[in-house]
Amino acid sequence: MKRDGFCVEYGMFNFCPSCASKKITFEEGKVFRCPDCEFVYYHNNAAANGCLISVPEADGERLVFTVRGKEPAVGKLDLPGGFVDQGEGIYEGLYRELKEEIGWTPPIPPGESLSQVFKLFASFSNVYPYKGIVYNTCDMYFSVSAPGLTPQDLCLEQAEIAEVCFLKPEEIDYDKLAFESTRRAVKAYLGNLKESQQ
Repeated sequence: MKRDGFCVEYGMFNFCPSCASKKITFEEGKVFRCPDCEFVYYHNNAAANGCLISVPEADGERLVFTVRGKEPAVGKLDLPGGFVDQGEGIYEGLYRELKEEIGWTPPIPPGESLSQVFKLFASFSNVYPYKGIVYNTCDMYFSVSAPGLTPQDLCLEQAEIAEVCFLKPEEIDYDKLAFESTRRAVKAYLGNLKESQQ
C-alpha cells in the first residue's frame, strides 16, 4: 500500500528524500538507493527492551504485565520496556523505560552495575507498526526479582499504560499478549524457570 511520499509496506519512501526522484529502489529488504543522486538509506533494526519483573510470594511468583493504553495493540498485555534512545545502552534504556512507564526501578546495590541487576534471558525479532510505518526491532528481554512489590508501589504513565496486572504463570492468556516476541519471551522465561526447579 502506498501513500504520497512513502511506501507504507516498508514504512519509507516512494520519492528520494534528497532529490525527489521517483527512481528510488528498496533492495534486499533493508536499503533504499537513488540512482540519480546516490542517496542511500539503510532501514536498520531498532533496539528495544522488555523487562519481566518477578514478584516472589509464598504461593509462588507473580509476573508484572502492563496493559497497553495506546496503539499498536491497545488493551493487550505487554511487559514494561520500549525503544532505546540515541546515546543510551540497552541497560540504561531499560532503566529509563521502567521509571517512565511504571514509576519504579529496582534498587542498585552499591558497587553493582545495571548489567548485574537486569538478567538478559532472551532476544527475538519483532515488527512494530506505528502510524503507517513498520519498524523492525531487535527485542531484548531481561528479568529482575522484586520481592514485596505491589501495584500500589507503581505510578503508571497514563498516556502509555492503562493498568498493571500481577499474574501467576497459570493465569497468563498468551492470546492477550501484544506481540509475538513477548509471547516467546514469557514462554522462554517460564521454560528456564521450570528447568532450574527440576
